[in-house]
Formats: sequence, structure tokens, C-alpha cells
Amino acid sequence: MRPWTFLAPGAQVPSHGDCGMFRLRPGRICRVASKGRMKTSLSLLALPALVAAFVVVMPELHAQTPTAAQAAQRLIEATAPAQRRELLLPFTEAVRSDWHYTPRRRDGLAWKAMSTAQREATTALLRTALNERGLDKVRAVMALEITLRQLEAFGFSRDPENYALAIYGEPGVGGWGWRIEGHHLSLHFSLEGNSYVSTLPQFFGANPAVVPRDVGGGAPREGFRLLGSEEDLARQWLASLTPPQRARAIFDTRPFGDIVSRNATRARPLDAVGVPFAQMDAAQQAQVLKLIGAFADHLQPELTQARLARVRAAPLDSIQVGWAGSDQPRQPHYFRIQGANFLIEFDNSGGNHIHSVWRDFEGDFGRDALRDHYRGAEGTTHRHGSR
Repeated sequence: MRPWTFLAPGAQVPSHGDCGMFRLRPGRICRVASKGRMKTSLSLLALPALVAAFVVVMPELHAQTPTAAQAAQRLIEATAPAQRRELLLPFTEAVRSDWHYTPRRRDGLAWKAMSTAQREATTALLRTALNERGLDKVRAVMALEITLRQLEAFGFSRDPENYALAIYGEPGVGGWGWRIEGHHLSLHFSLEGNSYVSTLPQFFGANPAVVPRDVGGGAPREGFRLLGSEEDLARQWLASLTPPQRARAIFDTRPFGDIVSRNATRARPLDAVGVPFAQMDAAQQAQVLKLIGAFADHLQPELTQARLARVRAAPLDSIQVGWAGSDQPRQPHYFRIQGANFLIEFDNSGGNHIHSVWRDFEGDFGRDALRDHYRGAEGTTHRHGSR
């Protein structure tokens, strides 16, 4: 079998019909084409506090790109000692692996509690790992909380500023990491010194998956699909299957109500279901690789390539792709891509509410690369509040 090359981020990936493609320039708000006309995107995030440093990109952030350790240190320096106890957490496996994607209080410094300087520093840190598409996705997840607040009738509190940034360990020294997390968002980054060694686990959710109507207040516009590209690519693969392949691909008539792996501290391989990579034709295989690439195209190019190189490191023939539920849009469905060392799940059990995750069986939280650092940190439970 000839070697496969993963598509570069954004290469011929269909437009989301949303803000997934918008590009921000210093001091400008983006605009995107939708349904044949121009619409303002997450200018969208008309939240005064949120826009200040997260949507309108400050020109000085483009002047000189800091390293991850430099960006993290600038955030620490912009943080008062009392707040540092929230921002700075121990670099231990137990602390780092406590994660979730539901609305709840979480460790870290909350966006709502940050000053303008802290928000600018946080954006600079995110930019060391995320490309513009990734920053767009983070903003959009937050903005969908505005949509939910307007659409839901039961009064549950939705807060687009209830997202927190946490730094684990000492930036630039040995093993350390950082995380941004909130409802429908949990992104974890692990480093050794100044080099990223892991960008997993990764969770993106979207509710609603397709925005049904404009609600104002800075929310995404009608028709916005945060995870539309991933779903569309999966459906294209499903549509390409022969009847025997399709019978094997659809392994259950109903989805599972959520991603099967949930928020497990350590992901384990799930049942091997679906169509094996080796039993697909060349076009179907290419589509699967394109789909896998779409789940990593929010990262800086070198991090995307590192993520996909890890997928290639195991035999591609170990990959299986399975589908559960309806094959019709906006109906409950689920799909899974599993290889020897990774798991991608995409669940839309409610028809308009998506949970998606990428797990690495050995590399989540940098466990494999930073094993010795974790061992050395065990028993060190102090927070670096005096720094």
C-alpha cells in the first residue's frame, strides 16, 4: 500500500457555512459568507468584556510571537498574588486528569475574573498552540452560551465567561502544562521545557449544533455550525460505502446518549466496530484521513503534523470507522474512529447537540513523554502562589 499523507490544515476542507474559516487581522472584526451573503461573525461576541482582548486581536500580539513559556510567564506576571493560587496548580497526574465538559465550577483563573492585561496574555498563550481556526472555535464555543441562554426556557445559568485557564507546574522548567476549559470545551497542552509534547485530550462540543435562529446579544447567527466540517466529512465517507460496507459500518441503530469514553481520566480502547481501513478503497481511505485531519486543524501547523504523525506511527490498517444511529442530517447519530493508539468520538444523540473528543491511549496529558516528570512531581501538592 502506498504511503498516505495527511492534508495540511484547511486544505480543501469544506467551509462550515459558519465562522470556521474567518481570519482576524489586527484590530478588525471578521466577516464570513453565509447563504450567499456576508454576515458579521462572532463580532458576534459583542460582549464588551469578551471582545476587549479575545475577538479584536491586539496588534502587539502579532509583532513578536512569544514562546509558550514566555506567554505563560507574562500571564503570571499580570496576575496578582491572590489570584495566582487559582491560576497555578501542581503538575501531578491526579490534578491534571480531573477534567469535564459540563457546566460546573472548575480549577483555574476564570475569564470573568481576568483584567484586560490578563486576557491579552491568555490569548497570547492560546496562540502558541492554536491557529486562527482554533481561536475561532474557542470563541464560538463561548458565544454559543449566549445562544443557549436565549433559547432555553428553564432558566439554567449560561455564562460565556465561565471558562478558566490553568497552568500546571513551572513554565519552561521540566514538565509543565496548561488547559483552557469550560462548558463544551476542554483543551489540554503538555510541554517539556519549551516544547509541546502533547495536545490531548481534546474536547469540543456544540449546542446547538445548528443555530436555529438569530437571538442577538453577540450570539452566532442562524445556521452557524461549529462542528459542521467534521460531520459533513463523516457523512461523505458514509455515503461512499458499498451496501456490504455500509452494513458493517452501521453497528447500532441508536447512538449512546454521549461519547462512550465520557471524561475518563485514562482512555481505553472501545469495542472494535465498523469498517477496517484495509477494507476501504483508496478514495474511502483518503476520506477517512481527511476526516481525522479535520479534528486537528485548529492547531498550529507543527502541532497538527505532530498529532497526525502519531496516528501514522501505528499501522493505518489498525483504524476502524463505525457509525450508529440515523444517516439523516439533524437526526441522532454517532461515529467513532479508532486506531491502535487513538480514539475519536463524535456524538449527536439529541440531533442538535454535539460532543466530540480525541483521546490518546498513552499520550493524554503527555503521560508517555513526561512520565518521569509526573513521578517526580507526585507528592508535590503546593501551588506556586508566591511567584
